[in-house]
Amino acid sequence: MKKIVLIIITFLVMFFSAGNIYAFQPESEFEDPIGELENLPTEKVRAKVMHIQKGREEGEFSTGGFFEEEKLVRLKILTGRFKGKFIDTVYYTVSNPAYDIQFNEGDKVFVELQLRGDEIANSYITELVRDDLLIFLTVGFILSIILIGGLKGIKSVLTLGLTVLMVLKVLLPSLLKGYNPIMLAIIVSAVVTAITMLIISGFNRKTLAAVLGTVGGVTIAGFLAFYIGNAIKLTGMTGEEAQMLFYIPQGVKFDYRGLLFAGIIIGALGAVMDVGMSIASSMAEVKKANPDMSTPDLIKSGMNVGKDIMGTMSNTLILAYTGGALPLLILFLAYELPLVEIVNLDIIATEIVRALSGSIGLVLSIPITALLAGLLYKK
Repeated sequence: MKKIVLIIITFLVMFFSAGNIYAFQPESEFEDPIGELENLPTEKVRAKVMHIQKGREEGEFSTGGFFEEEKLVRLKILTGRFKGKFIDTVYYTVSNPAYDIQFNEGDKVFVELQLRGDEIANSYITELVRDDLLIFLTVGFILSIILIGGLKGIKSVLTLGLTVLMVLKVLLPSLLKGYNPIMLAIIVSAVVTAITMLIISGFNRKTLAAVLGTVGGVTIAGFLAFYIGNAIKLTGMTGEEAQMLFYIPQGVKFDYRGLLFAGIIIGALGAVMDVGMSIASSMAEVKKANPDMSTPDLIKSGMNVGKDIMGTMSNTLILAYTGGALPLLILFLAYELPLVEIVNLDIIATEIVRALSGSIGLVLSIPITALLAGLLYKK
């Protein structure tokens, strides 16, 4: 009899202890089958973390797999039709910084709500809210350009906005519709270059020379990458994002190599544009200071300016691509892989082609711009 009473008391203690542990967790998570919850409509909202309570340490998910720590979180919804409502949810950490979201009380997070009619059936924390500080940084960037550049700074901000608009509203939607990525990238680059330089420098010979030199440089970079990439059989699918395009709902059959080469063109555009305008502008100033200078001498002066720019700009491209692949390079070093083996990997060969073809396009834009500017300033 004593054993039975002891068992009953133990059971009651465990039951009420479990009830206290899960006090923050929505009842729907335990009442509803997972399959039913998966079919419910969802709504994503912003919320503020009001309180965090520590739950279990180490356990098993209901869907399989293990977590290290359980956090019982009280949230206040900040947007949407449930604004002002307090909800309780559970967040699990798995001791992987790539997947764990680090939040504290007072932080803002994105929450996905699963709805049953007008009621919240379940909720999940999906990401931290970061755009507040990003907007602050963007405003600081714009103000710094305007304060330092004055009218030119305002024009620069305007051209930057148009560039972003062209990428978001023209380039990306057109790629999603399956258009040829290389030709599309060249056309968008030409339009962006022309608009940018027309706004900054107006319609004149300097602008025309800079536009033609830039378009020539990025076109060479794109087709060089296309030829070499095809010859060494690059796949264009080294990144996880490219592989995920297989599963998008639109069902588009992408030219993955074409996307790779289009990315090379767009990536090199900024540096090549800078070189083109620098050379054309310097040659215009030289011609203005010395109107009687011969065309060969003017072209030579443009080439001299280009040679000074060439080293730093090439380093800019190489270091930019190296910086993007830095964790991977450290990984190779840690495992002491032979250099020959590293270079022949698809992902590394892709980055080499990207960096070198962009740099070659940049270098060749120098004589193109200098020659065209010299001929244009002659007349």
